[in-house]
Amino acid sequence: MSASDSALPEELWRRILEIGIESSNFNYKDLCCLSITCTLLNRFSSDDSLWSSLFSADFPQYQPPSSSCSVSSKWLYKIRYEKVREQKLLAHRRAVLRIQSQINEHSRRIGEMELRSAEEKGKMKNTVAELLNLHKIRQAKVALNVWQPEIVRGKQKQMVEQCNVPIDNRIHAIEMELKLCKQQIQGLEKALSVEKKRMQTAKEKLASVEYHPLREFNSTVSPIDEHDMRRKRFKNFIK
Repeated sequence: MSASDSALPEELWRRILEIGIESSNFNYKDLCCLSITCTLLNRFSSDDSLWSSLFSADFPQYQPPSSSCSVSSKWLYKIRYEKVREQKLLAHRRAVLRIQSQINEHSRRIGEMELRSAEEKGKMKNTVAELLNLHKIRQAKVALNVWQPEIVRGKQKQMVEQCNVPIDNRIHAIEMELKLCKQQIQGLEKALSVEKKRMQTAKEKLASVEYHPLREFNSTVSPIDEHDMRRKRFKNFIK
């Protein structure tokens, strides 16, 4: 049953709409939807005083249209809404670009850390190989003095003769270098883990950023406040 067929008087319908606007239960989308239900509600939902009240509620930072203004409040609401929507869209784009820039920077740092970590691991691998070889040479020196089989003695002697540096001093230096490599790798892996968590947080933040014409975008995206939740999400329903 349409409003025109209802037994409710027009004054009551008008008051229902006024209360809806005053209590923030009606937004401009609701008025636009009511306007297509029947002739009576179309006339009521276009009432200048309703749109003036809605203008004051949705754009409190702007002066509401005066009663002497020749342009309808609904039209002024539409103009202001489109301007504010454009401002919000630009703020949203800036917020998205900031987060994307943060993600790119995290990705760059992660790439650098992974490269340094790979280099350190390669260096440690070579250091370990050299340390094992030096231990074999030191064992060979001992074997020259203890073992007598000529086939073993010949191989061990060749290894010792090819080494031109003091074995013990070189082993100590290699062990220190290996310890430093391990510390470097541990530090890089810890920093890499932190950087990956930061990038994941930034990605989640980016995914949560959705355009809302009543949301302010700063360096961090603030949640929708209670007023926004009551009015839901603005969409382009202005007729």
